[in-house]
Amino acid sequence: MSGLTICSRLYHQAQKHGDNAAVVFDGGSISWSELLDHSLRMSSMLRARGIRRGDRVALVCGNRPAFLIGWFAIANIGAIAVSVNTGLIGESLRYTLTQSESSAMIIESSLLDEKAAYLNDLPGIRFCFTLESEDDLLAQLATFSADTVYEGHGSDPVSIIYTSGTTGRAKGVLNCHEAFLASGRQMVQYLEITAEDRIMVFLPLFHTNPQMYAVMSALETGCAIVLRPRFSVSQFFNDARRFGCTMFTYVGTVLSMLTTRIKDPCLDHPITRCMGGGCPASVWSALQDRFGITPYELYGMTEVGGWVTSNSTQNYRYGSCGKARPDVSVRVVDAYDNTLPAGTAGEIVLRPENPFIFLLGYWNDPATTWETTRNLWFHTGDIGLIDEDGYLFFQGRLKEIIRRGGENISPFEIEIALLEYPAIRDAAVVPVPDEIYGEEIKAVIVSAAPLIPDDLVRFLREKVPAHMIPRYLQHVQTIPRTETQKIQRHLLVKDQQGVIDLTAEISNA
Repeated sequence: MSGLTICSRLYHQAQKHGDNAAVVFDGGSISWSELLDHSLRMSSMLRARGIRRGDRVALVCGNRPAFLIGWFAIANIGAIAVSVNTGLIGESLRYTLTQSESSAMIIESSLLDEKAAYLNDLPGIRFCFTLESEDDLLAQLATFSADTVYEGHGSDPVSIIYTSGTTGRAKGVLNCHEAFLASGRQMVQYLEITAEDRIMVFLPLFHTNPQMYAVMSALETGCAIVLRPRFSVSQFFNDARRFGCTMFTYVGTVLSMLTTRIKDPCLDHPITRCMGGGCPASVWSALQDRFGITPYELYGMTEVGGWVTSNSTQNYRYGSCGKARPDVSVRVVDAYDNTLPAGTAGEIVLRPENPFIFLLGYWNDPATTWETTRNLWFHTGDIGLIDEDGYLFFQGRLKEIIRRGGENISPFEIEIALLEYPAIRDAAVVPVPDEIYGEEIKAVIVSAAPLIPDDLVRFLREKVPAHMIPRYLQHVQTIPRTETQKIQRHLLVKDQQGVIDLTAEISNA
């Protein structure tokens, strides 16, 4: 079995590393052989309930072995797993279930109790399987025989993951087996992951990051996944020691929290590296110097096989998102899709060099699929530049660009500068309508101590050009973010409570 599908790859690891741990959690561990057996038995159970190839099955589950068992089981039928954000409620939850046309749902009992009021009268759901404990699940699965291993093609659809929907309705990204497998193959090469590694996963399993970066790397090498229910600064290094974790996946907020709250050096742990996106420059160096952990910053999204560029053990540049995978072409273009020269910022566009490693399309949304793939390039809506050596530098979202007095300003650059200010714990930058400049800049911050406006502005003048200095400042308790830690900028634009005009504050000082 060569591994054309996720399940045939799982079979391969069960044959090669059968007794080795595949999943490690608070309750113990599950070997590769056990993971295969549990998944194939659940595949049989789902077939008995009427699930067939091509059906969408909603998976509403936290970071626990049951998620992975269910995910592999759905894939083994040739069905499509709809990874549902466990934080969704109300209309957002109903939209995900109805827009995906899910015919069944696998859900944790505690989440069912929490969301029951929103799950009534869903027309497409034929049955709902409730997950209690892992012991209860395995007891039920023991009554079913193991299914045969799915031997479809890598182009067969396997997953719908919904984008975060920070600017509008979430879009369902339909991916196939090969998109997942290719991500794992390339990640293993870039970071030299081996069967001896243990990857800590605390980001929610419904998201692309842990699925494609961690689970697929484990499926490629036979290394172990260490599941944690959530991220905890206080328990992070204790968990690393207890479970022997050598790696983890990240979003930038996680790294900022670590370096902000743990000031003393901490080197007595087994973690050597981490992979993800959104690591600020100041955090990058602190992570290496203080904790001995090397961040492998990458660039990607659900639509393009999870990631397309990354720093690697062979090619590494501080502050960059690394170089393109060998199976992907990356360009930076102007508004008319003309390729820009090295060092010039523009929209990042992507093209697969191998078949079936990008999205099959947005589920039930052909117009958006067509729009994003014009001129045979996938248009990311992100701003970046590629230097003369081929390293990509991310500079923000195209739709988030602030237009102040004819200048295009990336909030990302200002946010990085703000996070370097000692008292600032978190920051976001958004536009504010202005009669003269069109838009002005508002900085929204979480600070550990009161700030002197004049000191902050003086600090920023050493970091960013004058036209990028925020006009307004707003203190908040927390920056609103999605479950995947993307800033919900539209909420900050609307919120004007307690906003300070920095120009007035400074002139009155």
